[in-house]
Order: sequence, then C-alpha cells, then structure tokens
Amino acid sequence: MNKRLIDHLESVDESTWLASLESITADIHEVDRNAVEIWFRIHPLDLVRYLESSENLDEAMKGIALQGDFGLFDKIDTSHRFLFGHRYWPKTKSAVLARAENPENFRGLETEIRELANEIAKTEGVNQNLTLGIAAVGLMTLVQAGYDALAASPGKIEKPSGLMLESPDKIVAERKKDDSQGLLGFLKTIDKQFTVSFHAVKYAGKFKIINNEEIASASQKDHSKDWQSFDNRCWDGPIPIECTSASCGTCWIGVIEGSEKLCEPTRRERRQMKVFGYGQTEDQKPIIRLACQAKASGNVSIIIPPWNAVFGKKVRGNVEEVELEPVTTSAKKLRETLASMAAEND
Repeated sequence: MNKRLIDHLESVDESTWLASLESITADIHEVDRNAVEIWFRIHPLDLVRYLESSENLDEAMKGIALQGDFGLFDKIDTSHRFLFGHRYWPKTKSAVLARAENPENFRGLETEIRELANEIAKTEGVNQNLTLGIAAVGLMTLVQAGYDALAASPGKIEKPSGLMLESPDKIVAERKKDDSQGLLGFLKTIDKQFTVSFHAVKYAGKFKIINNEEIASASQKDHSKDWQSFDNRCWDGPIPIECTSASCGTCWIGVIEGSEKLCEPTRRERRQMKVFGYGQTEDQKPIIRLACQAKASGNVSIIIPPWNAVFGKKVRGNVEEVELEPVTTSAKKLRETLASMAAEND
C-alpha cells in the first residue's frame, strides 16, 4: 500500500474535497450531478473526523444528538445505490485499491478523480461523464472506511431496476416530468397532485403530494408499509419526522431532481440548516432541504439520509445563533443539547 498517497488523501480537508467536487460538477452527467453532491453531504468528512478524534465516541454522539445509522463501514457497497454510477462500483473499487497500491505520488485531488474516472470509463466502455461521480465517491470511501475495509468489502452491486434500467438521458427526462392533471388540468389550483419519488438506504418508493404541500406532510399520509421496520426513526411515513417546524433537523433530504419546483428556503430554514450542520448552500433553490419546510409544485425525486444530528456549532464552527423554537419534547431535548454545546464553547 502506498502510505504516502493515503496520508496525503487523509490530510485533505472537507472544504478542499467540496471545492474539487465543484470543479468537476459540470462534467458529471446530469443523471448523477445532484446525487453526487448529496452523497458527499450525507457522508461529511468533518463529522467523521470529529467523531474519530473523540475520546469517548458514545458521549460525542450524544453531544451532537446523533440518531440513525451514520457512517460508511457497513455501507461501503451500498451507500451509493441511488447513483446511476453505482453499476460501475466493482470496477471503481478495484481501480481505487490499485491506485492505493501504486507508488506514484499524489497528483492533486481533482487529477486523481479524473484519472480514476477515465480508467473506469475505458473499462466499462462508457463516457467519462458517467464515471466521474462514482470515482469521487470511491476515493472518499477509501479515506473514510480505510484500505483494509474497502478491500474486504464484497464489491457487489444492486442490479438496476425500474427507471434506472433506462439510458441516463431518459432517466433525466423522466425525472423532470410532472404528473398529468388531465385535459382540464390547467383549470386546477389547490387540488393538483404530484409525485415524490424517494430513495433511502433500505427502502424506496413514491407518494402523492398536493400542490404547495410540504413534503413531510405528504410523507406522513403514506402508511403503505411499516416504515419503522426499515428505519426506527420513521414512525409516521417514509421520511423521519419529529417536530414539523424546522426545530429538530430529523427530516432533512437531498433533492436529486426538482429543486426548482420547491419553495425557496425561509430565513429560519437557512439558519437551522447551519445549526444542524447539513451544508445547505446559498443557492436560491438548494438541493439540501428540510422536508417539513419544502413545499412542492411539481414532481420531485429525493434522497432520505439514514441519520440526523445537530453538529453545526461543535463541528463546523459556523453558527452564531443556536436558539431553536421547539414545539415537541424531542425538539426540547435538542435545544438543551445545543445550550450545553454553546456553554462548552464559550
């Protein structure tokens, strides 16, 4: 193993990773462009390193109110199933391991990603724009899971099904479509209905949403399955929900397609996203949202992260105000957690 390469990769901070990702984003096929950005927010390097450096992991997790299934160790082969590039994972894994064993010096993060993507694309006989995203994911998986864990993983993939059997361009086109409202659909107002397609680590599906309804509200009406059997945070629908008022951060989502069909984040949502630490950008219609605040006016495709936490101040250090306005017992506990965090950092 090329320890110098590994050490160099491990010395790169999250902001540099995201900057490199931004520099290649335009070259990633649209089918995976948002998906890759979301994957990196679901697996934030800053939080991983914060937990790794903690003397008491359990206490550290409690200190940021971490709930759910965080981390890559048990998801090395599955964390990226919502990417079109997931089908190229076996080759990606072998290419990343081969690079980790190559004695050649570190060539810069963007160059490393592009060279890996080029190698994968040649082997698979596809355009590099389809392998750039999974190449970046593969390198980050090496950093977070480590060489030994990556090498030991089976490298198996989930065979594409449904819409993912189509071509990348067809998938993009289908995701952009809205449900037909019938011949007189142009006359409809409040009774228009659309579809939210969702994908989580252990489940996927669709539910209907009324025009201008919050995604969380529509999710709560879906009792088609025992969602809690997949994720114990899902006590009412497929999206984990606690407070419905942006006070807990449980319902954060990534928007693969349709962010332009969601309302703009309010000042409160933007503030709370910093408190939670989820890395919502300043875009007018960002792809990281709170489902309880995002109202839809068309079809959207979303990713449901397998965990939630409150780590903005303690890990990111970019939160000036940490006051929440809780309306539930769970939110109250989170407010108390934030208060103790603020006291520790004074």
